[in-house]
Amino acid sequence: MLTAVVFIVLIALIFDFINGFHDAANSIATVVSTRVLTPLQAVVWAAFFNFVAAFGFGVSVAETVGKGVVESNVIDQWVILAGLTGAIAWDLITWYWGLPTSSSHALIGGFAGAAVIKGGFPALIASGLIKIAVFMIVAPLIGFTVGVMLMLATVWIFRRATPGRVDWLFRRLQLVSAAAYSLGHGTNDAQKTMGIIAVLLFTTGHLGPEFHVPFWVIMAAHAAIGLGTLAGGWRIVKTMGMRITKLRPVGGFCAEAAGAMTLIGTAVGGIPVSTTQTIIGSIMGVGALQRVSAVRWGVAGRIFWAWVFTIPASAVVAAATWLLLRVVV
Repeated sequence: MLTAVVFIVLIALIFDFINGFHDAANSIATVVSTRVLTPLQAVVWAAFFNFVAAFGFGVSVAETVGKGVVESNVIDQWVILAGLTGAIAWDLITWYWGLPTSSSHALIGGFAGAAVIKGGFPALIASGLIKIAVFMIVAPLIGFTVGVMLMLATVWIFRRATPGRVDWLFRRLQLVSAAAYSLGHGTNDAQKTMGIIAVLLFTTGHLGPEFHVPFWVIMAAHAAIGLGTLAGGWRIVKTMGMRITKLRPVGGFCAEAAGAMTLIGTAVGGIPVSTTQTIIGSIMGVGALQRVSAVRWGVAGRIFWAWVFTIPASAVVAAATWLLLRVVV
C-alpha cells in the first residue's frame, strides 16, 4: 500500500511539473511578446514567483479539489492514479498541438471520469462541479472585463503622455504585473495538485482523522510547478503571445494585472479556475479595446473548442485507465 501511495504522489508531482511546463505560456507569453524580457529571463522570473506563491495565499483551492469534487467513499489510490493519467495525457496532446488548454480542467475531468466509471454519477459532488463549471465561463469574462477597464483607465490617465514615455514606463511596470500574475498562477494551479495528494493521503489513512494539506505537500507542489515553468512550453507561448493579438507593453501590463486580480481573488475564495482561460480572456479584452479586428478570432475559436473537449477527453482517458488498472491490479 505505502509503495503504491509513494508512486502515485510522484505521478501527481509529475502532473504538476507538466502543468507548469504546459501553462508556462500563461505566465510569460505577454511579457515575451512585448519583448520586455527574453524567453529565458521570463521563465526564470515566472518560475520564481510560482514558487513564492506557496507563502501567502492559503490552501482553499486544494480543499475544494480534495473534498468538493468526488465523494470520499469512492476515492481510492486507483481512482486518483487514473485521474492523473487522463490529465497528463490531455496536457501532452494539447502541448504538442500548441493549444493553451486548461490543466486544471483536465485534472478535474480525469478525477471525475475515474470516479464515475467506478461508482456511477452519484460519486460526483454536484455543488462543487457546478461551481467549477460556472467559473469556466465567469473567470475569462472577469479577465476580459477587468482587462478592458484597466486599459480604458490607463489610456485616460496617460492621454497627454508621449508614446515613448508610456512605453518606457510600462516596460518596467510589466515586470511587476508579470510577477503578480505568476503568483496568481502558482497559487491556483499548484493547489489543485496539493488537493489530489492530500485526498490520496487521507483516503489511504496516512493523513490522520482530519483532512488537511501538510506543509511538505505545499512545498513539493510549488517546487514542481516552478520547475515545470522553468522548463517552458514554447509551442503554447507562440499561440498565447503572438497569435491571439499583438500587444504593446501597456497592453501586456493591463492583461497581466487583470489576470492576476482574477486568479488571486478566486484562489482566496477557494474556487479552482483555469489560469489559461483567465489570461486569454484578459488578452482578448485588451486586444478588442484596440479594435475588434485586432483579435484573431479564428485562433480564439480553436482554443474554445479545445476548452470544450478538455473535461470529456481527460475523463474518457481516465475511465479507460481505471478499467485497465482493475484488470491488471
